[in-house]
Parts: sequence; structure tokens; C-alpha cells
Amino acid sequence: AESLHSSIGLLGISAGSLVLAVHFYSSPRAAPLIPSTALGVLLLILSSLLAYAGIRRSLRNASLFLSLCLTISAFWCGYGLVFILGGQGVLNDTGDFRNALVPGLVTFTLALLIIAVVGFLCREVILAMVASAVSLASAHEVAMHYSTAFGSSAVACNYMIVCLVGGYFALGRILYFLTKEKITLPGTDLAKKKTHEQIQSTSGSVNHFAITGLILNMLSASVFSCRLLGVTGKLFIGQVPWLWTAGIFQIGICILSYRAMDVLMAMFFGFTSILKFAGGYCLLYPIWQPEEPSFPTPFLVVFSILFAVLALFLTLKSPVDGLYLLFYVAYCIALACRPKGFFEGGPQGVDVAIFVASASMALIHLYNVRASAKIPTGKAAVKALLARSSFLKLREGADLHAPYLGYSKYADAEVLGYACSVLASFAITMTGDPQAPLATVVIPWVVVAGGILKLLGGSVAFARGKTLESSAFILYAVMWIIWGLTRYGGLYGTTRSFHAAVGIIAFMLFNGFIVFCTLFLNIAWFLYSLTFFLITISFLLDAVHALPAGYDIAATLIFGLVSFYCFLSALLSSIFEGSCLPMGRPIVQLSGVGGGMTKCLHLPARKASSVKRIADILKNGGTCGIPTDTVYVLVAACNRPDAVEKAHQSKRQAQDRPMSLWISSLKQLEPAKHLFTPVLWDFMEAAWPSPISLVVPRGEWVDFLGMKDSAKYVGTPQSIAIRIPDCSVTTHLIDLVGPIVVTSANPTGEADTTHHNQVYAKLGDKVDAVLCDGPSPENIASTVVDCTKIDSGNIGFFRVGLIPKSQV
Repeated sequence: AESLHSSIGLLGISAGSLVLAVHFYSSPRAAPLIPSTALGVLLLILSSLLAYAGIRRSLRNASLFLSLCLTISAFWCGYGLVFILGGQGVLNDTGDFRNALVPGLVTFTLALLIIAVVGFLCREVILAMVASAVSLASAHEVAMHYSTAFGSSAVACNYMIVCLVGGYFALGRILYFLTKEKITLPGTDLAKKKTHEQIQSTSGSVNHFAITGLILNMLSASVFSCRLLGVTGKLFIGQVPWLWTAGIFQIGICILSYRAMDVLMAMFFGFTSILKFAGGYCLLYPIWQPEEPSFPTPFLVVFSILFAVLALFLTLKSPVDGLYLLFYVAYCIALACRPKGFFEGGPQGVDVAIFVASASMALIHLYNVRASAKIPTGKAAVKALLARSSFLKLREGADLHAPYLGYSKYADAEVLGYACSVLASFAITMTGDPQAPLATVVIPWVVVAGGILKLLGGSVAFARGKTLESSAFILYAVMWIIWGLTRYGGLYGTTRSFHAAVGIIAFMLFNGFIVFCTLFLNIAWFLYSLTFFLITISFLLDAVHALPAGYDIAATLIFGLVSFYCFLSALLSSIFEGSCLPMGRPIVQLSGVGGGMTKCLHLPARKASSVKRIADILKNGGTCGIPTDTVYVLVAACNRPDAVEKAHQSKRQAQDRPMSLWISSLKQLEPAKHLFTPVLWDFMEAAWPSPISLVVPRGEWVDFLGMKDSAKYVGTPQSIAIRIPDCSVTTHLIDLVGPIVVTSANPTGEADTTHHNQVYAKLGDKVDAVLCDGPSPENIASTVVDCTKIDSGNIGFFRVGLIPKSQV
């Protein structure tokens, strides 16, 4: 699969290069061979293919290939959109096409040159040749726009080099497969690199997506830097594709950084994506007004504070990365000081510094990922310094990103959700002019920060088992998006709508339910959801045209400060051990609520170490919830009567539904084989392993399993239900522990549990651990067959479950 994704990526680059080579060879003609709009659409399709190939390959190992694919994907996405604008007649004025293309071409010329240099240094020759050829093509295209001495043929030649390299790679892979790995062209054997890359990827927690995020920061900075340095003549709609491409890709990088368990860099890329969307939004101003838009100063001051806090915490992980974030602190301050923001010389000067710093950081990160000798970034020094501190201890180890419930592939995004609440609330302190609502830049801050990124945080929270928090984030995100577009998008002008008020009241009812639920969560969340009521009241009063002067500012300040406290508390908890700023205890304590939060372990079933840990708990007299071939069950070791009694009591087991016995193999019953009739033994051999429980007569064979005093809790005085599950995890656990006593993982009378989250909800404070495997493979329990009269040729059914009667 890895070889396939690499092949798809390089062949996609070759296909795009061939299309561009044809375009530039035919560009001197009066009518280009490929129309601009068609060329743009083709580049967008290939951009999507490259993004897929790079991300899919990166999930297994670290590679320069990831950076190359995602960088060229972003390049061709923005490039294609500019060609589409040109084909649709948007770029009509003289020099528009050049002003639109050059910022992106300059950025990717340098970015691909960095990738090429690192590729040659690390002996990734094919990838380095591809990167250097595309870099040279972009450089020649920039020169072509400024001097007639440079023709388009040089650009086409560079793209043809990429096609030849890609063709060589494709030929190598085809020969490799056709000859069954006997013929391998130099540089095309991916198997030799695999072991080294996997060792590098598991040697530490490294965010390989950060390199592409840094390159995207170069892209947005280049748009405004080129205007300040006179490289482009103006800022206009033609440069929006580069800014919004960078914003969209950076949201993707934010998500992938959470996948890489890098909370701080994920939050940083989320913040910078907001700036990119805002920059693109500002360049669209000629569509609705003649003058340049103004910026809300309070918001930018708060944004700079959030960047400063993030820089401080990132310095504890990597001082170089923390210093880099200070450029964005300066950027937000520069934007706050100039009323026209992105259009002023001060912020554009900081953009030049960001461009240079981002290029340097991309080089450092890329080289350190690939090379054995690292460029020092100060990580070891800070770690050694904090090791001497008795007050602050960095959180480290395997449980650093352990989810609240079950297994999650993502780190916690709750910190980003709180930060977005701070940003959105302070953005609407600028009331704006009802006659010209778009004259102030508010929509990007409210919609992107309060809406899109909060939706992201809510989705990740849901994946990590935080159902209430995720519901609140998603509800608030929808509210910010709808109200931001309605109030600051001029959708209802100076009139006020009764229908808008009804919609807001509906939101308030939902939020009332969330406030009630947070009584059982903690004090901070209760205040967070309660103060959002103040925001919704502000929206409601504005909708009916009855908003008192200053109320909306007071409401947003209160909600913003509460959100800022939650942001700091969550950030401190994710970095340091202990709770420096506690979220507080639940206001209302109920029996069984939150019981699994502190005591009950949650371990991923896919790890052998987790199964071993569950086995140790069972051997020591614990009870656990585990996945099976049907639904989740509650188990205890047969040779621990105390554990069996505990399981019996915790489930409130009914007398008419006795506990059953599970083994992993009939070999465990071999010593007692003579105590079973031949017909029954043959039937057990034929039936197992499967979701069939056989109720057999109780006898002396029970003593061979070492049940001792546990026997009184299992089965009835006359019979016992026994089974071998058709689940490798369960049977492996029984091999480690021995025979186990089993009952369904739910209080008697309730529905079967089909997800580990349900085990927590029903028995979280009564079990010692849960082995988490997500949804059950089936929603139906096992079939229970009465074999007590099998010798006379009769069987019965106590329960018809997953296996039908006919199959039994």
C-alpha cells in the first residue's frame, strides 16, 4: 500500500507537469492548446490526488515524500484557481495575471528548493530532482513575467524533466512487480528505505505535517511582502486564491497535527489559518465598497495575547518554535495599530520577516526529520531545566494523550475550542455600522474562529468520548456562523426579523439543556455555558431591535474572560502534570456519574500490552469489560471467588439469568473429557469457536477448572453455560488468565452494551478497566442452546441470538 501511494503521488506530479509543459509550449500561440479554465480544473483535480497520496503515505512513516506532495498540492491548488479566474475574465487589466501569479510562484520556488536541498543531502535523489525541476520552472516563470528575454520554453523544459523522472520511477515500479522483485532500477526500491523510516517515525513524537504548515505561512506572507517590496503592483482579488488555499490547507494541517498528537502546533496552525481567511476576505472589498475595510482593534489585541501565551508554552517544548511565534505576536500588534490592517506598510513589513523566518523554520524542521545529525533547537536544554523544577513537571509518556473514553487517533482539541470562543467574543465587541456592515472586518474572525475551528474542536472532542463538551462546541459553532453572517454580512440591514428571534430562542433552549448538564461536569464548564446565555440574549435583543447600549460589549467581555480562563486551564493541564488552574468539581454529584473518570482504566484492544494489562488485573482479583465476537461483556477470573462475587454484585445479577463460563480451547477440558458423553464432546468440537453458548449438566468437570468457591455464582445447581468465543482478543486473554466467568456488561434488565462508551456509562464506577475496541461487530448476543438432554437426541433453545436455530 505504501508503494502504491508513492507511485500515485509521483505519477500525479508527472501528469500535472506534462499538462503544464504542453501549456507553456503552446502559450506563444494566439490560442493556447489548453484553455485557462480547463487547465485550472485539471490542476485542482491533480492537487486533490497529491494531497491524498501524501497524507495516506504519511500515516505509516515519515518521508520527504509527504512534504513534496502536500507542497505541490497546495501550489497547484492556488495556481489552478488563478488560471480559472483568468479564464473567466476576472483578471482583465494589464499586469493582473502577473500580479496574481508571482507571490505564489516566488514562495514555491523557495519552498521546493529547500525540499530539493534536503533531498540531495539525505540521498533522496528522485524526490530532490522533482522538487528542483518544479522550483526551476517556477523561477523561470517569474522571470518570464518580468522580462521578454525569458521565453516559456524554459519553463516547459523543466516540467518535462519532472515527466521523465516520473516516467523512470513508474518504469522501475512496473519492472519491480512484473519480475517479482528481481529487477530494481536505482532509486525506485522503496523497501530498502522502509525500515529506516519506520525506526525514525517511532523514535519520538514528531509532527511531519508542520513543514507544510510553515510553507503555507510563507505563501500568505509573500502576497503582502511582494506588494511592499514593489514586486507586485497592487493587492486585489487575483491574490485571494493563494490566501484561501493557504487557509484551507492549514485547517487540514491543523487536523493532521492533532492526528500527530501535537496540540500546540495544531493550535498555532488553526490560529494562522484565521489570518489567511481574513486576508483573502479583505482583498474582496471592491465587490461591495470602494474604500478599504477597517479592523476591530480589541480583537487583534486579544489575538496577540493568545499568540504570546501559545509562544510561551511552545518555548517549553522547543525554544526555536516559541521564538518563531513571536513574529505573529508582532504581526497582530502591527495590524491593531494600523486601521487599514493588511493594506498598511507596517504589517506588510512584518510579513517580510515572517516569510524569512518561516523559510528558515521549514528548513530546520525538514532537515531534522530526515537527517541523523540534527540542527539544535534547544529542546534538550529546556527539558533539563524543567527537570530540576519541583513545581513544574512536563507531562510525558504513553498516557499523555489518552482519551477520556476509549481509543482515539487524535489529541485533545478542547484548548482550541476555548481559544476560538475568546476570539469570536472579542470580535463582536465592534458593533459596526448597520448601513455598511461589511466595512469592518468581523465575519472572518467570527465565522472561521467561532464557527469552523470550533466545529473542528467539537468533532475531536466527540471522537475522544467527551459527548457533552462536543455538543456544546458544535452548538456554539453553529450559532456563531449563523449570527456572524446575519449580523455582519448585511443579510437583514436595518430591519429586524421576528424569524431570527425565534431561531435564537431555539438555540437558547438547547443551551439551557447544556447548562443543566454541566451541573454534573464541573464549575468552569457551568460558567462557560451560562455566560454564553448572555451572548444569546445579546443576539436576541439585537434581533428585535431592543439592545441596550453597552450590553453586548459587557456580555462578550464576561464570556471572553471565562473562555480565557478555560483556555489557560486546559492548556496548562495538557502541558504540565497536576492542575495549576482547576476546572472545579461538579456542582451536583450523582451516584455513578463520572465514576469511570478517575478510577476505571481504558485500554485500546489493538495493543498486546493492553490485553496483558487486563490479564494482570483479572489475576489480581479485578473485574473488566471486554469486547467479544458479539457484544461487550463483564468478566472475572474463575480462580478468584472475590472477583466473581464482585462482578455478580456490581451487575445486580438476577437469579434467573446466571453467569456463564468461557474457555479459550477444548484442551482446557481435556483432563475432564471422560466426564462428558461422546455426543456432547463431538457437538462442542463442531460448534466452537462461535457465538453459541452450550448449557451442559453440572458435574465434577467443574473442579478441573479451579473454580473453587466461584462455582456457586456460575450457572444453576443443575447446569452451566459454557462457550469458546470466536474472537482472537478474548481467547488470547483467556489463554493468559485461564477460564473466566462472564456476564453481559449492563445492569440486569437493560439493553446489551455495543460500545465501550456504554460500558463506562453503565458500569464505569464498578469495574477496574475496560478493553476498548469501538463498536461491537454485532448488536445481538450469543445463541444459548440447552444440551442437558443431548444424549437422547434433543436440544432446546433458551435464547436465539446471532446464530439461527437452523444453523445450530
